[in-house]
Amino acid sequence: MPLRMLLRHLKPFWPIVLIVLALLAAQAMLELELPAYTSDIVDVGITQSGITSSVPEVIRRSTLDDLVLLMPAAEAESVLDAYEPYDDNPYNTDEPILRLKPDADSSVIERPLSTAMAIGAMSAQLSGAGDSSAQSNPFGMLRAMPELLRSAMLNQIRQRLADVPESQIERIGVTAVKAEYDAIGVPGKQIGYIALAGLKMLAVALLGAAASIGVGYFSSRIAASLGKALRKRTFERVVSYSNQEIGKFSTASLITRCTNDIQQIQQMVVMLMRVLVFSPIMAVGGLLKALGTNMSMAWVIAVGVASVLTLVGTLMIIAMPKFTIMQKLVDRINLVVRELLTGMQVIRAFSTQNRERERFEDANQRLTRNALFINRAMSMMFPMMSLLMSGTMVLIIWAGARSIDAGAMQVGEMMAFMQYAMQIIMSFLMMSMLSVMLPRALVSLGRIQEVLDVKPALHDPDHPARFPDLPEQDRGTVRFENVAFQYPGSEMPVLSGVSFEAKPGTTTAFIGSTGSGKTTLVNLVPRFFDATEGRVTIDGVDVRDVTQRDLRARIGFVPQQALLFSGDIESNIKYGGREISDGDMREAARIAQAAEFIEENPEGYGGEITQGGDNVSGGQRQRLAIARALAGKPDIIVFDDSFSALDFRTDARLRAALKENTAHATMLVVAQRVSTIMGADQIIVLDEGRIVGQGTHRELLKTCSVYQDIAQTQLSSEELYGTEAATV
Repeated sequence: MPLRMLLRHLKPFWPIVLIVLALLAAQAMLELELPAYTSDIVDVGITQSGITSSVPEVIRRSTLDDLVLLMPAAEAESVLDAYEPYDDNPYNTDEPILRLKPDADSSVIERPLSTAMAIGAMSAQLSGAGDSSAQSNPFGMLRAMPELLRSAMLNQIRQRLADVPESQIERIGVTAVKAEYDAIGVPGKQIGYIALAGLKMLAVALLGAAASIGVGYFSSRIAASLGKALRKRTFERVVSYSNQEIGKFSTASLITRCTNDIQQIQQMVVMLMRVLVFSPIMAVGGLLKALGTNMSMAWVIAVGVASVLTLVGTLMIIAMPKFTIMQKLVDRINLVVRELLTGMQVIRAFSTQNRERERFEDANQRLTRNALFINRAMSMMFPMMSLLMSGTMVLIIWAGARSIDAGAMQVGEMMAFMQYAMQIIMSFLMMSMLSVMLPRALVSLGRIQEVLDVKPALHDPDHPARFPDLPEQDRGTVRFENVAFQYPGSEMPVLSGVSFEAKPGTTTAFIGSTGSGKTTLVNLVPRFFDATEGRVTIDGVDVRDVTQRDLRARIGFVPQQALLFSGDIESNIKYGGREISDGDMREAARIAQAAEFIEENPEGYGGEITQGGDNVSGGQRQRLAIARALAGKPDIIVFDDSFSALDFRTDARLRAALKENTAHATMLVVAQRVSTIMGADQIIVLDEGRIVGQGTHRELLKTCSVYQDIAQTQLSSEELYGTEAATV
């Protein structure tokens, strides 16, 4: 299932993936050719002096006649037909020289010639023991024999040759060809052969290196592009979450998923690109090449591969459980660090640094212990692998030496077999390492997929409605119709039976005790939550029937916690839209009573704002947040307890400026201070999620006991009844 998800995510990159697979196949095939060149340089270039065949290109007439003497009639005829006189003899010899015809098939006469050369060498040993003249000229001795005796002797030699390996007979033939070339004066071929083989080997190595570079480049691009796409999709999905979905994962976990988990996936993709095709081709190709080199030593490769798989399997069993919990431990340490950084003032205020240090140390130690266990287990692999590979090489040398001594193998073949064995073992090791690394990456992939699979509770309708095109002074009527809301998992509703209407050009204020549902109520207007019963409408249109973008474009929202973003003052005030002009920005700052401290700054609206707005005071941060909401000239302005950090003088000036400059806007104000909302057109009093009072300040003082209690705890009798309230 996780691999299927990965393939789905890789689907847009299939053209590049196919290029990588082709390059990997080419790289594997090229690397499998290198040991063969090594074997040829040693066996042919050095041992055989560059002579590649037991069929001589030029030969003395007398030597050919001697060899034909040892062949059956049919073979002798084909060999003689393959040569022609060399009329223009370029060599320093007076003997007649024959050369191989251009159209002659060397493969047909190679076996008869090499066999005849081997018979000639053995005949001297059989019939000329102790006779130095017979050993130096066995062919003369054979010619002098009676035909019957000669035939019996040749049959005896052929029977003995039947037990001699083919490769040894060929080497005897090559040795005879070298002696013939020396006798004729043919220039040496060793240097030329080694140089040519070396150049071919260098070309193969360079092509393999180019393929490897291409694989690295394209696989890195695939991994980086996949990481970019996953981060984009994950971020877009996270920002579409409501508070309900964010609470399900936790902020720290979402941060880990968007960063560390995606990095794990990128590393896995690179490994898959490098190993998924390359290692199997190397393993199978190396096995076939090794068996083609020498079948008798296949047991050595079997022992080496079995040892590697046993080692890696043991480590997987030991380390696998630790890999699966690694990401959860990263989540935990991110959570602790985030809480420590965001709550630093509280920690210092209560002098709990030691306790928080212990909490961080506990999370850090758990992650460290887990990582150390994995790293120690993995670190054991490399010396063990080195031991296994060295042991395999010793076995190859031991078995190869015996084969060389028996004449069944050459030194170069043993060297090539060693290289093939190392390639096979390394291929299985790479595949095994991939299986060790996959669990953590697959866990990360599953965690990313969890984020992508969660459907946001708030989503745009398939066929969105549009707000009616009304005059500016008539836009922004907010109506709650028997609205109820209950948080998921909660036993009791937060709001019940809420109904009211807020008209353009008026101020509707909400007050009540803590937990009465004030913030929840205003959060339903921009649709941060959806009502569980009833409906919320703007200009007669249900907020659930329009797109969230269109809805929130008509609302200026000032949250309870005034949050600023890193950048400058201008970027924060214009955060609501790129179309906001400098004039609108300055006007919003003036209404929010922020222009004064902004203009005192030498950099003005270009003044720096650090992350979270920590370099400005709480009151300044709140006024900048209000200016941000006003800059877009919204039809509806929501203040969620947004005046708490302002002194009474600034509060009064701000309310007066709002009254003067936002005459057509619908204002919804959540407040804790009665003095802030005394002049509202209507005040809604909430208690345990229900409306217990609705009217003006003076009306509520007469009719609502809850409002009376709140007002009496904040204002004196003279302030309550003696003067007309200030207007908002």
